[in-house]
Amino acid sequence: MTNLTTLIVDDDKDLAASLARSLGRRGFKTHVAHTAEDGVALAETLKPAFALVDLKMPGASGLECVKGLHALDPDMRIVVLTGYASINTAVQAIKLGATHYLAKPANADEIIAAFEHDEPSTDVALTPRPTSIKNLEWERIHEMLVETNYNISATARRLGMHRRTLTRKLAKQPVK
Repeated sequence: MTNLTTLIVDDDKDLAASLARSLGRRGFKTHVAHTAEDGVALAETLKPAFALVDLKMPGASGLECVKGLHALDPDMRIVVLTGYASINTAVQAIKLGATHYLAKPANADEIIAAFEHDEPSTDVALTPRPTSIKNLEWERIHEMLVETNYNISATARRLGMHRRTLTRKLAKQPVK
């Protein structure tokens, strides 16, 4: 790999910055966009070799971004990273030009391995990372926060819990 220019397209600014730092420490030259439209526009000028795209973003989805990036450069290695993994979206992402599909949380080593992923193979190592109840709860809370436009009171009502309980849960970090 000679061109290590990498585009990260994710609406979660903290996660995008963290991924940019992690990949930067491994020699990748990272650039960040927070919408699908901005990602495609930035890719037109940057000509990145790699792209890491979040699936669910406000406005155009990550699938639209994948489609636009693949149209710009069919050789670009595009990895879709999502907290809302499903077989349907994985198949659609690959059909639209993604080279790999990862469920969150994924670390920089897993992302780099996905960038290097060439052809489909049956020799895929299964990671022994079962989803815990606490992680499922954390994901559900954040999914509901997005649906309520980050309204704590509305989220607490929808989840059937007191607002203070939800605030305490949000103050905790997700289980790794």
